Parts: sequence; structure tokens; C-alpha cells
Amino acid sequence: QVQLVESGGGLVQAGGSLRLSCAASGRTFSSYAMGWFRQAPGKEREFVGGINWSGGSTYYADSVKGRFTISRDNAKNTVYLQMNSLKPEDTAVYYCAAGGAIVVVTTAYRFWGQGTQVTVSS
Repeated sequence: QVQLVESGGGLVQAGGSLRLSCAASGRTFSSYAMGWFRQAPGKEREFVGGINWSGGSTYYADSVKGRFTISRDNAKNTVYLQMNSLKPEDTAVYYCAAGGAIVVVTTAYRFWGQGTQVTVSS
């Protein structure tokens, strides 16, 4: 069992940066690939990016490629989402999730955090 807790969300102006953290409990964290997803009001939850168990491989949605960076520290049981050059359309609740591989579909992830709100003002 893995419990995930996101933090670091908030209100930022367009062009600004935020770093989200996702802290995991459990000794099996390092065996999971981790994904970041987001959900805006009235929209489906969408894949943002993911990182494999070792941190050696990442994959991003086209909408965030070049602006967002995912990293992980297995010694700290934490995965990060660095968000730069934020746009109003990045406004959403951001979720981290643990699964077997970097996959863009939500159903492939077994464990989810509760989400953290990111609001980008224009």
C-alpha cells in the first residue's frame, strides 16, 4: 500500500513557477513509476507527465513539454513537478499517482493522492 500526499500548489501569475511535491509512504515507493495528472473544472483528468521507478526516464504531454520537469528522490520517497512559464490554461487540481509504468491513462495507476490546486492568473 502506498499513500500519496501532494503539496506546493497555490496562486501564481502567468509566467511564474511552482514546484509541486508528492510525498509517499511505504517502503515500495521506489518500485513504482509515478505520474502527474491534472483536472480542470468541467474537464476530464489528463496526463501531465510521468517518471519511471529509477528516475532515468520521463515522458510529458505535449502541452507541458519544455515547461514542466518531473524528478524523484527515492531516498526521500518524493516525486516533484517543477512547473515553469505557467499559463492560465495550466489552472487545475494536480494529482500524483503510482503505477507500474509511465502510462497516460488514469486506470493504469493504482494509488492516487488527494490533489493540490494550482491557479494561474493572467
